[in-house]
Amino acid sequence: MGPVPSDIEIARAAKKKPIQEIGQRLGIGAEDLVPYGHDKAKITASLIASLSDRPDGRLILVTAINPTPAGEGKTTTTVGLGDGLNRIGKKAMVCLREPSLGPCFGVKGGAAGGGYAQIVPMEDINLHFTGDFHAITSAHNLLAAMVDNHIYWGNALDFDLRRVTWRRVVDMNDRALRQMVGPLGGVSNGYPRETGFDITVASEIMAILCLSTDLADLEKRLGAIVVGYRRDKSPVFARDLKADGAMAVLLKDAMQPNLVQTLENNPAFVHGGPFANIAHGCNSVVATRAALKLADYVVTEAGFGADLGAEKFFDIKCREAGLKPAAAVIVATIRALKMNGGVAKPDLSKENVAALIDGCANLGRHIENVTKFGVPVIVAINHFSSDTQAEVDAVQTYVHSLGVEAILCRHWAEGSVGVEELAHKVAALADSGRANFKPLYGADLPLLQKIETVAREIYRAGEVTAEKAVRDQLKAFEDQGYGHLPVCIAKTQYSFSSDPDLLGAPTGHTLPVREVRLSAGAGFVVAITGEIRTMPGLPRSPSAERIHLNEAGYIEGLF
Repeated sequence: MGPVPSDIEIARAAKKKPIQEIGQRLGIGAEDLVPYGHDKAKITASLIASLSDRPDGRLILVTAINPTPAGEGKTTTTVGLGDGLNRIGKKAMVCLREPSLGPCFGVKGGAAGGGYAQIVPMEDINLHFTGDFHAITSAHNLLAAMVDNHIYWGNALDFDLRRVTWRRVVDMNDRALRQMVGPLGGVSNGYPRETGFDITVASEIMAILCLSTDLADLEKRLGAIVVGYRRDKSPVFARDLKADGAMAVLLKDAMQPNLVQTLENNPAFVHGGPFANIAHGCNSVVATRAALKLADYVVTEAGFGADLGAEKFFDIKCREAGLKPAAAVIVATIRALKMNGGVAKPDLSKENVAALIDGCANLGRHIENVTKFGVPVIVAINHFSSDTQAEVDAVQTYVHSLGVEAILCRHWAEGSVGVEELAHKVAALADSGRANFKPLYGADLPLLQKIETVAREIYRAGEVTAEKAVRDQLKAFEDQGYGHLPVCIAKTQYSFSSDPDLLGAPTGHTLPVREVRLSAGAGFVVAITGEIRTMPGLPRSPSAERIHLNEAGYIEGLF
């Protein structure tokens, strides 16, 4: 038996169909596709508008346990399940987020799936794709430039230079840009002030693009962005700078969902890409809504573990867009569960049923949490070759004790053949009518109580701590009319707590809120906890060191 091909080798060998054929599968004519080469295209706004009278298909969320270095395979499972549903005769498609360049050149890698459950063209999707992230970066930084330009030319809006809140963005991990002073260089360059950069996926404009329903809604939300405050603490909006129109122009094409295909030539929308640990972690509303009109089953994912991505999918995206999920899949690997049970990474290939059972507490917590939203759950065990039958049996027995099924899946190695059982079970669950979706908290709850509700009900924290300045800021947001907004908690993805080393299912811990930010255009309030950063850094040995072009001109090292 030869060596197992890498993800990029599998993707490179894919027999892709012209994107027009993929569109035809969904009833999309060539006139409603804007091709970006032969294998990817955007769908037109006119097509999306024409779908409004069609009934919706079933919406299926794929989420996961807390991520570990052992790997879980949420995107891989999303793609595999989409292929599996098509294999058993269902009209299905997947909706994914676009990958950020930061993780691609950092440590996490891309987000196109893996093995024989991938979307293609993998290299394009993981790199510049159709330019959506560049458009978001440009629109964000245009607004930053217009803020500084306005101040330079007399500051007619009376910005308090100490309270300019709009930073700049770049789609790369670069810790050196987190906190800066600019502009320097004298009178001709402007007024020095403290500022900094976030990664593009953390931009409010990324969130706005993902939550907007059309171009008119996009421009309205862009205008509602708060860029700073006056000395009397009244907000200054992007519309006050007359920046909303130009920003919408830059984002016009980026608003349209991108159509690609899986390795098995099934349709997939890939659109938008906010991180779930520092943003709301879901693909765009416009892509999900369009998919629900075009297919009978839509499989989408939310970033990282269910404590982050799924909670925000339910409390922000579904609440905002009026979506009603029919079922949820929680992905786990035996390796990751053993790591949650205390096994070191070098020992994960050895059978250890006792540690596995201890680690299952993390999975059980996520199952309990998702069901709090009224959504029925099934578990997908993403198979690794080192898994033993005793370990598989232990997970299935544990999950069964919670009244839930756990299905062993081999989609990474076998494609749709290896996920047929899960596809049948998920379709039946989505069709069962068991779902009775409801958000975790009501809109009328004060902002701090919303944070405390998520911390208590989802993270199982004992308390939330916040300095007086943070509490005063939340009260100010409420006084300004933003108290009805949901909260978006920025927290480490590795733990239910704010401590990334606290694995398993901890209880009674403290959630420290160190900062809150208003995303008035997106429609939520961000609470930043622990040591989480909105501009990540590169690791000691970044993936960029191993990415290169080979002698034939092909990309190597991308994963």
